Amino acid sequence: MRPALKALAAQTLVITGATSGIGLATARAAAARGAKLLLVSRNEQALRALCEELKARGGTANFAVADVADLASVQAAAARADELYGGFDTWVNNAGVSVYGAIADTPLEDQRRIFETNYWGVVHGSQVAVEQLKGRADGGTLINIGSVLSDQAIPVQGVYCASKHAVKGFTNALRMELARSAPGVSVTLIKPAALDTPFRDHARNYTGAPVKNPPPIYAASLVADAILYAAETPTREITVGGGGRALVQFGQHFPWLAEPLLAWAVPLLSRGASEPSEAKDDALYKAGRDLREHSPYFGVRQTSLYTAAQLNPRITAAVISGALAAGLVMLKARDSLRIHGAKREAVRRYRANAEARQPVQD
Repeated sequence: MRPALKALAAQTLVITGATSGIGLATARAAAARGAKLLLVSRNEQALRALCEELKARGGTANFAVADVADLASVQAAAARADELYGGFDTWVNNAGVSVYGAIADTPLEDQRRIFETNYWGVVHGSQVAVEQLKGRADGGTLINIGSVLSDQAIPVQGVYCASKHAVKGFTNALRMELARSAPGVSVTLIKPAALDTPFRDHARNYTGAPVKNPPPIYAASLVADAILYAAETPTREITVGGGGRALVQFGQHFPWLAEPLLAWAVPLLSRGASEPSEAKDDALYKAGRDLREHSPYFGVRQTSLYTAAQLNPRITAAVISGALAAGLVMLKARDSLRIHGAKREAVRRYRANAEARQPVQD
């Protein structure tokens, strides 16, 4: 059964990690389109400011303070959505943290903390969301934020890559299980490429130098668009950013070349010129203190044809069909010209042979 999802303006969304980067961009975009919101993060001050901002623009937003690593606080957030709105239609597991540095240089305590947030946070949110959504007649949507690094690991962010690989495995397995037990629940994995979010500013850094995301860099708004599309349209997976998809394809098809090249290039491409002036203390164990969608990057890509193609499958199918049809017409035309040319050449040769056979008159 294909889930029948509501229009966004008729939905209530729960968004974790709502006060920064992807979560913040999604909250603003969803409120602008009429959705009701329950915003979740560890930063109560930022949550209050964001709700006031969205309400001033005519939106409907409330908040719940929660650390997704703590199951009880995630359950309390779901109960808050039920209290305020009578439940929710879409749950977005977006909260995440990272560390820059070699795996050997990253303390085990920090590695466990990354998994507590990135993996167990997704598990907690998914279990709470599915428990409520599967009992609804109209189903709903669970959206988990992975990464292109869910498919292709890179150095410098090895522990983060491992956590996102785990998110992908969990999400895909859960989707298959729900296909039998709760077919009305849509489960989507969204895999962004490198973004212009404060991700690097909130990450713990063991490299001893300023860091940045390797290019190409895409706008956070592209991920927000993908999330809101998935909230309305049952979708298995969306990759945001063609550059990220190219990296994955390169790694999958040419690992013998990709791995040594990435081992050399990624540490170089991850070096920042200087720390951004807005950078705060890392958010590995405590809430980030700022309310920002972006971090300073040059040459941020505001569009992605690859992502747009995924969000507009009918148009994409029509364009591909048109291109194939045009190609067939061109092939047929070429064949017709070739056949016509062959016929003309045959006639020319026949006439030349006929003239050669005519007797010479004295």
